[in-house]
Amino acid sequence: MKRNALFCALVACSGGGGTSTMTGGTLGSTHDTSGIKSTQGPSGKADPKLAFRMQYANPGGMWMPQQMTLPGHADTFAKLGAQIDPKLLADPLAAPLGAVVSLGGCSASFVSPEALIVTNHHCVQGALKINSTKEDNLVEQGFLAATRAEERSAGPAARVYVAQAFKDVTNVMRDGLETIKDPTARDQETEKRSKQLIAACEKDRPGLRCNVSAFFRAGMYLQIEYLEIRDVRLVYVPHRSIGNYGGELDNWAWPRHTGDFSYLRAYVGKDGKPASYSTDNIPYKPKHHLKVSTSGVKAGDFVMIAGYPAVTSRTKTASEVRDYVESYLPYVIAYYRERYKMAEVLAAGSGDTAIKAGVEKQSIQNGLELLEGQLAGLTKGDLLVRKHALDQQVKAWAARPENRAYQAAIEGLEAIIADEQRTARVDHHRGVAFGGSRLLATALSLTRWAEERTKQDPDRKPGFQERDMVNATSSQKQFAKDFDRTFDRAAFRLALVHALKLPEVDRPWLARLLNAKRNQKIDEALIDRTLEDWYGAQQLEGEKLRLELLAKGTTARLEASKDPFIKAAMRIWPTVKVEEKRTDTRAGESVLLAPRYVEAMREVLGGLLAPDANGTVRITYGTVRSFKPGSGDDADRPLTVASEIPLKNTGAKDFDIAKQVIDAIRAKQYGPYGDAALGGELPVDFIADTDTTGGNSGSPVLDRNGELVGLNFDSSKTGVASRIVFNGATTRSIIVDARYMLWIMDRIDGADHLLREMGVEPKL
Repeated sequence: MKRNALFCALVACSGGGGTSTMTGGTLGSTHDTSGIKSTQGPSGKADPKLAFRMQYANPGGMWMPQQMTLPGHADTFAKLGAQIDPKLLADPLAAPLGAVVSLGGCSASFVSPEALIVTNHHCVQGALKINSTKEDNLVEQGFLAATRAEERSAGPAARVYVAQAFKDVTNVMRDGLETIKDPTARDQETEKRSKQLIAACEKDRPGLRCNVSAFFRAGMYLQIEYLEIRDVRLVYVPHRSIGNYGGELDNWAWPRHTGDFSYLRAYVGKDGKPASYSTDNIPYKPKHHLKVSTSGVKAGDFVMIAGYPAVTSRTKTASEVRDYVESYLPYVIAYYRERYKMAEVLAAGSGDTAIKAGVEKQSIQNGLELLEGQLAGLTKGDLLVRKHALDQQVKAWAARPENRAYQAAIEGLEAIIADEQRTARVDHHRGVAFGGSRLLATALSLTRWAEERTKQDPDRKPGFQERDMVNATSSQKQFAKDFDRTFDRAAFRLALVHALKLPEVDRPWLARLLNAKRNQKIDEALIDRTLEDWYGAQQLEGEKLRLELLAKGTTARLEASKDPFIKAAMRIWPTVKVEEKRTDTRAGESVLLAPRYVEAMREVLGGLLAPDANGTVRITYGTVRSFKPGSGDDADRPLTVASEIPLKNTGAKDFDIAKQVIDAIRAKQYGPYGDAALGGELPVDFIADTDTTGGNSGSPVLDRNGELVGLNFDSSKTGVASRIVFNGATTRSIIVDARYMLWIMDRIDGADHLLREMGVEPKL
């Protein structure tokens, strides 16, 4: 089998299958340049395909580094004023991309030779939570280590992932799959190949974590090697009233005045290799770190964001998007609203429960507004019309005589999707219930470990091999610091009551889970009695038991356990296995069909297609740009300034920044961080027409020279639907300006030693 044609078309490899038909300005489809507005082709004549693409199918741009050599990027960079050659970005291990790291959920970057890492304030809430007590609430007060010795562990489960190598393994993963007729066996073969690649990659290389990641709905695979740093420490986090200024009211909104930034440090053993936390460890020595700029940006300036976006769904079919809007979103939004109310009540209490519930409340609210924004964005405008139009174009292309193989694949894919949708509501409720309690989830994980332990290591499920034991152990050691019994019980009750909304015939697993007697009524009263008994008798809060079962547990021992959560896990385990097999069968069918849909989409778009986000490094670029440039509306400016903060600072929760900050703002004590172009004002946040999503939190924002000018921390609520169907007109990334970060460190918190470490001389 020749090298995958889709891969070659999208990363411009030589030989082996098509080349991109992408032309100059079309790459910048999220940006306002003359090359974008035109619907003319290279010959200067009207191009119907380009006109269609610009009107209905603007796909956004979360580009793989390897795609930066595609024709068009260089022209667009030049038009936008960038001094960086985009071809230099094709190497994710070179500067500046080599300084960008993943925290396993957020993005971050090295900003000093001593492994100082900058990321968002909201990305370290878990670390603050586990270091907080009711007497010393770091979630509220923030944290500053005056010396290296004072830096605190972010927890045994904290990780920093530093990319080391990228390798195309598409042929290894896909060759011959079509000869395997049984879809379950096909899925198992795909899993087997992935595990073999990972095992070979990690053999005799401790500290290295290898992943095989799928792109373009499994049409392409990359093997990526990461250095997995396990000793991560809190260095500096500003007060909650700075880092989360505006709180829930301002979340997903513009204008903003939030100082959403914090600092960590990565440590390794004295031999330079990853090691668990130890006072003997030393700072990691990164190959690259970013230069922090004090020059800032202005409206219209080029900016580029590099990070690890988690998930988008732009290569889904129209039927998948329609079901997401009509079925999934209404149900999950209703559940999130109930969960938010639960967390709100607990957060209003006192003690550890209130601290932990407060962190959870912030996370729930963030997710809830995201989903509500998606539903509004996909139903109030023409995004569904655009998606349907693109889908029809894809199917029309596939219906051509020479493309009938694509047509058959797309029809097969639609049949799988219809089958998934048939059981989607039941699957949703069951998944919420089985994951509703940390104790039940732990019991299910221990059940899986016991089952997989009976197999040879290469035959085990991914996530349950010997390579996974260190991380699993770390998670169990952090369990007690994260867990709160009161919150867990309330969350579990909510999940079980949520399941009562299903007809009884669709939830036989609920009776098994609760160990109900035959013909016993399943209602809220039974749920309450059951949880009272379970939480009173549970043993899994004990770390010694969890670690012992993780390391040596057997199915027989679990079956003999008196712990009610383990007993419940054993009762529902057959259901878990049945559903898993059904999922595996669908995956085995989809692996041959879904890539064909994406290839057809690429053809319709003339090559203008980046893969959906999947937690791997991506690049997006654009300009500092308001929603309506040139409107003259002050509220529509692309930058906010510090003098606006006192006007918002009512003293109410989330608008209660310290008097020290207000006084410094009123005195305009900005020093070198003020911007002459803004009348000497101190910039706080800015927006850009870049393409970001969840996982991009903490992503470094770079200027035309590749220097750090801010951190991505949010998106506009009007643009969150772009995760499904991209709309450049409404999508904006919200960014904290580096000048505000430096000013807070210099004038407010006295973090002079960190400024000097980053090469910035304190002035205030």
